[in-house]
Amino acid sequence: MARKGPDFATPIRRVLIGLLAIALVGLFLFWRIDSPRAEKMRTVVIDRVVPSFEWAMAPVTQISEMIAGFQSYARLYEQNQELRRELRKAAEWKEAAVRLQEENSKLSALNEVRIDPELTSVTGVVMVDSGSAFRQSVLLNVGSRDGIVDGWATMDGLGLVGRISGVGERTSRVILLTDPSSRIPVTIQPSGIRALLTGDNSPYPLLDFIENPDNVRAGDRAVTSGDGGVFPSGLLVGHVAQGADGRTRLRLAADYGRLEFLRVVRSHPAEQLTDAGALIAPETEEPDLIGPLIPEGLLEGGLDTQPLVSGPLR
Repeated sequence: MARKGPDFATPIRRVLIGLLAIALVGLFLFWRIDSPRAEKMRTVVIDRVVPSFEWAMAPVTQISEMIAGFQSYARLYEQNQELRRELRKAAEWKEAAVRLQEENSKLSALNEVRIDPELTSVTGVVMVDSGSAFRQSVLLNVGSRDGIVDGWATMDGLGLVGRISGVGERTSRVILLTDPSSRIPVTIQPSGIRALLTGDNSPYPLLDFIENPDNVRAGDRAVTSGDGGVFPSGLLVGHVAQGADGRTRLRLAADYGRLEFLRVVRSHPAEQLTDAGALIAPETEEPDLIGPLIPEGLLEGGLDTQPLVSGPLR
């Protein structure tokens, strides 16, 4: 087994550690001495030693700057998240404001519809759009408890939409003008020609039974005529347009793509005539006479009171 040589490193290490400890203690004591001469010496040492240690302080400075940058990045991240939350809230408020603005505009448009001052109305909200290929209708949140009667006209902020067809306690159904079962008598202005508006499941209903088609022009205004007592007269329906199939159609004034609020126009039935005698004279009990009557002077002379009968004289 090989023998180890003398160990000189351990004693030298111990001596160096002891000298370092003594130097540090002496430096500490020297730094703590409260004396003008010691203060002057400390100043000289600092001026000589500290500037030469800038290279040693560079890593510490870099680490400090990295820590400050990381803290700044963390603050920026928090601020960014807070701004994102505020933007989401602002977007929600903007959406709510736009929705309220649209509702306000539509309600204002309903109030601006000019109808007969004697007619009153009830405003309802469209609950369900039950339109299909075979039926065009919507449901309103007003019913019999609100005084709704079957057959009343409904309008949006632009023109006629349809009529009430089915009334419940809290809801009512509106048959649109585009429904195939819809038949509305209209007057085309300014010519005053009468026609019948017929729904056919298309956005542009047909104008049938036009009195004088040659006097009807594209763009003419169509309003309800009031014939039959179903609708009040003068309600705007739309404007005449020429269809792709060559038939005369009507471009509806109502915005069917955005039916949210509808105005149900209260209309009262026409007055029923019960006293026919005021218009038609009652029948007389005297028999109908054929030919001219004999003058009264001749009757007093004793002539025959029989009426003259038409025919050849004998």
